[in-house]
Amino acid sequence: MKFPRFAVIALLSLAALPAYAQDFIAGIPRNETLIIQGTPQQNADWFNVWAPGGGGAANVNGLQQLTTDTFWFINPEGGPDAWQNALATEPPAYNADFTQMTVKLRKGIYWSDGVEFTSDDVVYTVKTQIDHPGMSWSAPFSVNVASVENPDPLTVVFHLKKPNSRFHTLFTVRWNAAWIMPKHVFEKVGDPLAFKNNPPVSLSAYVLQSYDKGGNWTIWKLRDDWQRTSIGMAAKEPPQVKYVVYRAAGNPEARVIEQRNHNLDVINDMAPEGMFAMMRDSKSVASWLKGFPYAHPDPTLPSVLFNTKKPPFDNKDVRWALALMIDIRAVALGSYRGAANLAALATPPTGSAPDDYYAPMQDWLTNFELDTGSRKIKPYDPNISAQIATMVRGQWGDQIPTDPKQLQRTFGFGWWKQDVQAASELLQKAGFKKSGNQWLKPDGTPFTIRLQVEGDAIPTLARAGTVIAQQWSQNGIATKVDVAGPTNGQRLSTGDFEAAIYWSIETWGGHPDLSFFLDSYHSEFIKPLGQIQPPRNLQRWQDPRLDQIIAKNRSIAFDSSDVTKVGQDFLKLAVEEMPMIPLMAYNKFAPFDTTYWTNYPSAENPYSASGPNWSNIRYMVTGLKANQNAPKN
Repeated sequence: MKFPRFAVIALLSLAALPAYAQDFIAGIPRNETLIIQGTPQQNADWFNVWAPGGGGAANVNGLQQLTTDTFWFINPEGGPDAWQNALATEPPAYNADFTQMTVKLRKGIYWSDGVEFTSDDVVYTVKTQIDHPGMSWSAPFSVNVASVENPDPLTVVFHLKKPNSRFHTLFTVRWNAAWIMPKHVFEKVGDPLAFKNNPPVSLSAYVLQSYDKGGNWTIWKLRDDWQRTSIGMAAKEPPQVKYVVYRAAGNPEARVIEQRNHNLDVINDMAPEGMFAMMRDSKSVASWLKGFPYAHPDPTLPSVLFNTKKPPFDNKDVRWALALMIDIRAVALGSYRGAANLAALATPPTGSAPDDYYAPMQDWLTNFELDTGSRKIKPYDPNISAQIATMVRGQWGDQIPTDPKQLQRTFGFGWWKQDVQAASELLQKAGFKKSGNQWLKPDGTPFTIRLQVEGDAIPTLARAGTVIAQQWSQNGIATKVDVAGPTNGQRLSTGDFEAAIYWSIETWGGHPDLSFFLDSYHSEFIKPLGQIQPPRNLQRWQDPRLDQIIAKNRSIAFDSSDVTKVGQDFLKLAVEEMPMIPLMAYNKFAPFDTTYWTNYPSAENPYSASGPNWSNIRYMVTGLKANQNAPKN
């Protein structure tokens, strides 16, 4: 018996669903529960957000989203209320030369076990991480902090080793930040790096209810005293979501079926065709954008990351050659079905970046010259995005804009021309030779590449990796796609890769300052291969000119008019050196099911981040409204 194609897909997808799909919230009222796509955990017992934890994924399964807290948050969607005071009552106060930062803390905040939060917790957090290399924020604290003191329970004073006007960003959440540790818990353990912190005490509005030992789901419950938290103090009314479930939801097709069955309220990411089908067929689905491409544009930059500590990727001519072998049109169509916002600069083309960087730098990009060793070329093509728009207009018709400025906002400003001849000249300049259709390295061995992708968790980037691997292979560099799965983060952070489709650049979103990622690019944070590289310079790019740019940015105020100029200096250097190949904005196809919950954030109402692993999602969780027409159970 033959099944129709879509029936086969449905059967395969159902087979991919976890066996616990129908009973993972047994005994919990569904109409009080928000179910979010989570990540399978290798070490489900690990709840220490301040230490690596041997593959534990609790950090992105509610731990840092619902239980942790720090001084400030910035809404990555921007807007007039983007800055949010959390544990602090006001923005940071610096002295004149940025060598001292004072923080005033909120009074009346308590840990979930009833112990009051004070400045003692902050001082303990900083000193403990400095004293224990390998903890999450040990490196930046060690580099920056000369001493820290708390003259009273609600005041903390940081004395810095050198001027740094961006020190406060270590405690400012866009995706995560330096979370405050519970002193009364950790001071009783011998080794904070080996402590599981299970169960965790919470400083935010939710606490751990239960979890699957196999790592498939974690359930969090609203605290009885949720008002005694920073988000509780800011809430205008009690949160209506009483339980939050992070659960593994199978492959992209399985996620579609689970949401159609109302077993998954929030999807982190899915394949574009699944999103398009959901928006076409379902009456209970909401999205960030009402029309094509429906996706949420994260201020995150998917790129081809090169491990610059491994030859030949330490040679910029090789990196540029690989960039010029890519036909970005095929990558956009193969990964996002054309719904890609291209990025030639090392900053995502979202938020304020089009106005701050992309539009002002178009002339520089168009006139940028690259020396191939045989000639000078101008590799930038400002018309590639318009070409992609033309390719998809036949399918989407009037949803594809014709106005040039709107096209740039939707599809990007331009990218690099595919120029195989120029790529060949660059490889020859680097000492490579070609034998038949195979490029040989200077030592005479074949030039092959292992291109790492995460896999089904981010289907668009996995597809981009497949397309790029094909293009490199077709042009004489045998490339194998390496699906890392749940080990992806660990392998990237320890340098166990050659090239990878991922990101090492994320921005604040609505603010031009690039410090969210740029400060961590300083050479003082570079670790040898095998050791964990502090966020976020996964490519381990090191350059004295880069250090000078970072030092300049640290010496000016966060809101200085010079911020954009310093940012442009960085972007020009990144183009010249190509330590990573920027591809596009991270358009996430993340539909919401409205059967049980409404008031999800959107482009029209961007009050919160919406990504499940973003710590800012706490504002979405506490801002959702129960659907009055939901099934009663």
